[in-house]
Amino acid sequence: MDLRWTSFLLSAFFITAAEAAPGDRIELVRDLAGRVGPVIGSGLACPDIARPRIQSVIEKFAAVIRDAASNEAQRSDLAQLFDRSVADGRGMVMSGRMDCGQADRRLADLEQSLAPSAPGPAAAAVPAAPAFAAAPAPAVSFGNPVSAVRGISDNEIRFGITAAFTGPVRERGRQMKLGIETAFNQANDAGGVAGRKLRIIAADDGNEPARTLQAVRQLYEKDQIFGLVGSIGTATAAVAVAYALERRMLFFGAYTGGNVVRRDPPDRYVFNYRPSYAEEADAAVRYLVKIRRIPVRQIAVFAQQDDLGDAGFAGVAKVYRALGISDSALLRLNYPRNTIEVDEAINLLRLQKVPVRAIIMSASHRAAAKFIEKTRNLYPEMIFTSISGVGGSSLAEELKLLGPRYTTGILVTQVVPAVSGHSSAVLEYRNALARYFPGEAPDYASLEGFVAANILIDALKRTGAQLDTEKLVDALESTRNLDLGLGVSLSFARSDHQASHKIWGTALDEAGRFQPVDLE
Repeated sequence: MDLRWTSFLLSAFFITAAEAAPGDRIELVRDLAGRVGPVIGSGLACPDIARPRIQSVIEKFAAVIRDAASNEAQRSDLAQLFDRSVADGRGMVMSGRMDCGQADRRLADLEQSLAPSAPGPAAAAVPAAPAFAAAPAPAVSFGNPVSAVRGISDNEIRFGITAAFTGPVRERGRQMKLGIETAFNQANDAGGVAGRKLRIIAADDGNEPARTLQAVRQLYEKDQIFGLVGSIGTATAAVAVAYALERRMLFFGAYTGGNVVRRDPPDRYVFNYRPSYAEEADAAVRYLVKIRRIPVRQIAVFAQQDDLGDAGFAGVAKVYRALGISDSALLRLNYPRNTIEVDEAINLLRLQKVPVRAIIMSASHRAAAKFIEKTRNLYPEMIFTSISGVGGSSLAEELKLLGPRYTTGILVTQVVPAVSGHSSAVLEYRNALARYFPGEAPDYASLEGFVAANILIDALKRTGAQLDTEKLVDALESTRNLDLGLGVSLSFARSDHQASHKIWGTALDEAGRFQPVDLE
């Protein structure tokens, strides 16, 4: 970037602002946003560059936007363009294309170009600095008095969650948000994070990937969130993660064990609390083989036709290969995503010559319940297991409507301890849930939200008052042996963005209540 040219453009803006057509002013500021933003972004990526220096430039450029824009829509558009340019500057440092010495020099050059000129003919002809100094900062996304970071003000940090809050799987979204809110409320009552309150804002995508982009865009552009936490769904995550990564926005603690949030090496801005669906399926197979004495060739997979089903199937296939068996021998019983059309899967099961004695379900709760209902009479001794993505509480409610013979013995792997247990994490969760949401029953999804949110809160506190995404990511990657009372410690690393690899076992009793099961 030619900073002398930028200085000239800034001067030209103030000289011509009164006479220029509105469209010309807007185009000039758009050009400036693309020049100033990378300087700010590269500075923000360098911890040794003093934040007040950066904040000063931000406030001055906020004044430029205020003077150029004639309405809120224009201000928002210019602010978003500036934010994107800032993100580009951050990326230059994070990718190694620029070092912090260069970033410091660029910022110093920009500061010098904005400083008041000494008296003289040349200075008189270019009155840019006085105009800057006189202009107060407007209320745009990057111009609040304390933080230059989207979603952070002097008293609040805003996070978003995308999930189904309407439709057949809405309860998972409601419960996950409930757990996050419980943890946030508890932290807020204890003083928040560096004096800031935590807030979660929801956007409904109906568990449909086609609606996810609109939902996450609403959270980012309208609600001005800092990051996403606890978003639900595997196919929907593929959309949300792409959007978040493009903007270098945190995507934390999603309710999915799918591979889309588990790249190798991990995406810098994507962190998981929960184990993968493949790990859950692996644990279920080993339990069936070692504890229940089921031959591995007599285990099949009932799977949704999407990433959720693929991940569960892949976990079972991995065990097949580990045991020296070709995974081509593994039976997959498919059903269409977001339906309960299970008849084709049942017909395929009936055609098998080798008897199937156990089925691992990688499915939604309604489809899993319908599959159990239609096969229980055909195969009364069949062992049904499911990975946690089913939504254990929702599956239990569906099966209880059918009667005790449909609930008894249904195994569900979980990524948190039994909600009826007595670990310190579960006791803390139940007490907090009763305090902030009286009448709400403990639930596996809300417990997961509570745990994930507390991991995030720990990292936020360690990051400190000068919070931005890059610093938070560094704090998360330095998380080691965090003890939240789960019975296992939680850690991240630069090469591992998954905090837990622990799988718990639960099984429904005749009353439709989950009881702990030792998987090993």
